[in-house]
Amino acid sequence: MNNDLQTLQQEAIGLLKELITSPSFSKQEDQTAGIISRYLAEKRLYTSRLGNNVISFNQHFDAAKPTLLLNSHHDTVKPNSAYSKDPFKAIIDEGKLYGLGSNDAGGALVSLIAAYVYFYHQPGLKYNLALAATAEEEVSGSGGIEMVLNSPYFNEPLKGKPIDCAIVGEPTLLQLAVAERGLMVLDNVSIGKAGHAARNEGENAIYKAFKDIEWYKNHRFEKISDLLGPVQMSITVIETENKAHNVVPDKCHFIADIRVNEKYSLEEVLDVVRKNVQSEITPRSLRMRSTSISLDHPLVKAGISLGKSGYGSPTTSDKALMPFPVLKVGPGDSARSHTADEFIYIQEINDGIEFYIDLLKKLL
Repeated sequence: MNNDLQTLQQEAIGLLKELITSPSFSKQEDQTAGIISRYLAEKRLYTSRLGNNVISFNQHFDAAKPTLLLNSHHDTVKPNSAYSKDPFKAIIDEGKLYGLGSNDAGGALVSLIAAYVYFYHQPGLKYNLALAATAEEEVSGSGGIEMVLNSPYFNEPLKGKPIDCAIVGEPTLLQLAVAERGLMVLDNVSIGKAGHAARNEGENAIYKAFKDIEWYKNHRFEKISDLLGPVQMSITVIETENKAHNVVPDKCHFIADIRVNEKYSLEEVLDVVRKNVQSEITPRSLRMRSTSISLDHPLVKAGISLGKSGYGSPTTSDKALMPFPVLKVGPGDSARSHTADEFIYIQEINDGIEFYIDLLKKLL
């Protein structure tokens, strides 16, 4: 089997083009899971499916050795209305590969897969390699990496030992995301009293919500991270069930998106909010925690030796759901994610494959 670098790079582009042409919205990734499984099978790699997740362990897996997980996701958000190109037509133009999911996180995914293929058959590696091409990352769903890590089938080869560390493939311009913000989404409901607007009756729930929104806007948490900066709170949605212009609303629902640095737990931030906000608050999840990996970790030191630098990522990924050291790094630019006419440079993918292989060589 020809696994030289140039061949892997060409095959990765072909795989990504096929993935782009197959819609894979979160929780609807069956087609792309099948494409990835078929590609790996054609490369004579053993794979399994857990829901819409594709998993694999290297040929010479030895439970006595530490295990390094390679992970990226194949689900996408839905395309926005500003697309001028068909989001499901993989178009290469002036060195750019256009298409939904090309940058987030298709380029990183196919680059990691190529690196995994490169090492799959090699004996005598210092680490085992596990591959997980996962679903539901864009919605932080329980049917993605969380399903994989909790699966008895996935854990059986490990013989009770945990995963030692991981690389999560996301667009970082191949720089080292050594820390990542946590995410907490809060549903807020302010309660008023319905009345007729013409008679100035009732208690307007919108006005009560404004007071709480003003607190979210102005409050500053004291602890500031060197890598991630301050905790950030944004109000992203506000609505009432009432649609009549002449009725004072008795309820107003609004959503707070809170990005938390590593100085606070999600519970600590939630406690502060509840002490200052009058609305009824319901957190959607306390799973997406801020994470960091030591600059002395072998993965980070290997990346630095390749000329890369560490930074704190403002975005959240499946890294937040992994209870072991994780380095987030990959080709592409996070600024292009979820944008109209999403693209990744062909050269970024080629560089990503070479980087992942060079990084792993320093460990394996």
